[in-house]
Amino acid sequence: MVTGKTVIVTGGAKGIGRYIASTFAKAGARVVIADIDTDRLHDTFGELQSTGAEAMAVETDVRDETQVRSLMEQVSAHFGGIDVLVNNAGVVPHFLWGVNKWPAIQDMDLSFWDRVIETNLKGTFLCSKHAIPYMERRRGGHILNLHGGGNPLTIGTCSYAVTKDAIWTFTKHVAEEVREAGIMMAILSPGGAIATEDAPEEARQRMPGPELAEERFVLAAQAGLEMSGHRLDIKDGALVIDD
Repeated sequence: MVTGKTVIVTGGAKGIGRYIASTFAKAGARVVIADIDTDRLHDTFGELQSTGAEAMAVETDVRDETQVRSLMEQVSAHFGGIDVLVNNAGVVPHFLWGVNKWPAIQDMDLSFWDRVIETNLKGTFLCSKHAIPYMERRRGGHILNLHGGGNPLTIGTCSYAVTKDAIWTFTKHVAEEVREAGIMMAILSPGGAIATEDAPEEARQRMPGPELAEERFVLAAQAGLEMSGHRLDIKDGALVIDD
């Protein structure tokens, strides 16, 4: 059960993060959404409050260690601790939507490469780093990282895929570092490519939406340590290891 537990979802203002936050709210969790998009952050915060859920919104750039540290401090002060962290914040190429096509490596500015690496990978590192001490105090917790990928034949997916493969390696290593503290860390995807509320109408007509994820993140937030360090999936309504 996640009822009454405090859950932080980074990148929670929109897209799959918004959906993940809503599933935890429906399950009775206290939900904290952190995002750099202030307008959407407050819109989604209002949606969560309208369901009767205990919620909190904190503007956060996951690339900034000072802001990440402050996020964890604010959440702990407000709710008394941290039980679950969903590292969802990321820069994503929506190549399957037919928009936002990213350049090939030889045409990519270093600043763009750095933004993808720092948001996806550094953000996962920083948020995990600063959430772990609060979980250690409770002798337990769950850190769920987002996986994804891209076909090597699709130009422009390289930097994103590199971060997601690196996050999988990060997950396997850090899961062992925190196992004795009772903290479970795993990686999982929404279940496939999705079209969120920002996708063009054409894409939303032909692709599944965030509901493809079902309750997998809520289930993963209840998984035992035997699943720690693995990539997880949901099959026939049950959580399974899918390495």
